[in-house]
Amino acid sequence: MRHEEVAAFAVSAQAQLSGTVGVCMGTVGPGSIHLLNGLYDAKKSHAPVLAICGQVPSPEIGTDFFQEVDNAALFADVSVWSQTLSSPAQLPFLLEQAVNAAVSLRGVSVLTLPGDVGDLTVDKDVRPATFASCGAAAAAPDEQLEAAVAALADDADVTLLVGCGAAGARAEVLELADVLAAPMVLSLKGKEVLERDNVFQVGQSGLIGNPAAAAAMDDCDVLVLVGTDFPYRDWYPTGKVVVQLDARGEHIGRRTPVQHALVGDAAATLRALVPRLERRTDRTHLEKAVSAYASWQERQRGLRDPGHDRTLLGRARAVLDNPERLIRPEALAAAVDRIAPDSTIFTSDTGMSTAWLSRFVTMRGTRRLVGSYNLGSMANALPMALGAQGLDRGRPVVAFAGDGGLMMLLGDLRTAVTYRLPVVVVVFDNGRLGMVELEQEQGGLPEFGTELDNPDLAAVATAMGLTSRRVTDPEQLDDAVRWAFSADGPVLLDVVTNPEEVAVPPKPTVSQGWGFAIAKAKETFESR
Repeated sequence: MRHEEVAAFAVSAQAQLSGTVGVCMGTVGPGSIHLLNGLYDAKKSHAPVLAICGQVPSPEIGTDFFQEVDNAALFADVSVWSQTLSSPAQLPFLLEQAVNAAVSLRGVSVLTLPGDVGDLTVDKDVRPATFASCGAAAAAPDEQLEAAVAALADDADVTLLVGCGAAGARAEVLELADVLAAPMVLSLKGKEVLERDNVFQVGQSGLIGNPAAAAAMDDCDVLVLVGTDFPYRDWYPTGKVVVQLDARGEHIGRRTPVQHALVGDAAATLRALVPRLERRTDRTHLEKAVSAYASWQERQRGLRDPGHDRTLLGRARAVLDNPERLIRPEALAAAVDRIAPDSTIFTSDTGMSTAWLSRFVTMRGTRRLVGSYNLGSMANALPMALGAQGLDRGRPVVAFAGDGGLMMLLGDLRTAVTYRLPVVVVVFDNGRLGMVELEQEQGGLPEFGTELDNPDLAAVATAMGLTSRRVTDPEQLDDAVRWAFSADGPVLLDVVTNPEEVAVPPKPTVSQGWGFAIAKAKETFESR
């Protein structure tokens, strides 16, 4: 990689996609420091990663030598295991501990190697390292199961909130929803597991979600959390009976009060739980939520059409929010969704790129999704796409890149060229830090410091060796996306999108609306 941060993001993605340990390396001092942001992404995503980091020669440690940093202090918060190799004889044992800790604890291990130790020879008689496999998944204890059955025994309306902890329990979660006649709200990381062929799902919650998902949670009597650590307290309903199933006991109750805990593997626990439940005959709550979700999707459908702004309603709306008739980001996301193969791996930058992916891309077929959805870092889409493509060069990989995120680690576009990684980088080029602008305006502040003075990103990518194209005409959108997926080698599609597009939150408040109106008025007066 051209930047160590890219390497750490790439192996975080590889570990999440493969379930096996990812390995990255950084040289002494600054090289290891640059790994840190990507390693935090791995930590917060519970991805097993081994970072091998350089250090100054042993006699110089502690002397404030050139490029010396204290790796033990530097990586103390991000790692589940961190040690320094001081003798070649330690190598098999420390390597085993590092990998076993990363895999069993689902986190980051850091093995530091001083320069002089790296130049020594390992004895030929030293046995090779051997690594432990993960333990067997177990169901929650029987007393916890019985308490959950009692909580779900009457006719109270139930809603499920499901996350990526249910990745190995798709069939069991669908059966649970069917038995309880429960609508299923998905976390963003649960989207790739349970969105496809799911008649119970009603999309996401939170700022990137939709009103149907919010209502399904607000209207229930019992909320069942399955394999999710959804962090936003304000989006949890209050006054509900909450049942939480998670393999990690430390996750129970840290987001919302929980009356009934189920600590165990999701699939094993649901296989023990569901047969004890009585099948619901009243499906009113489920049908209401699913119908509301379908209505919301229909209302969004017009924005997916590249020709939306030529319609009567589109022309009227464009006067206010798209006077230059730029490409709407919803149409771009929908075009990629239509054209990308069903085996595509998607990555997305934190911000509006993720909002458009969440709302307009469906995880059908064997599609996968990975992003910095726990750390929330910028600039992760391209690095994660490179890591994903490195796992399988024959599988389509597309990065939903924001222009702000891409410019932060632009140099690693060349990595795709150097190693002939055929990633498709789709840039939502709106000249803005869009999510920050939206947050400012919802608070009544006029946009400030979010405008980006971008170069022609397609021209930059062409100079770096990628096949590239810049798109400014909505009529050319579908053709350009098809071209991108048919090209040979790495591709960058620079799509100039409307910076005024607003992703309305599922439960807009009066204060948000008033703040937005005030901000827009201030922006208008100041621009005049």
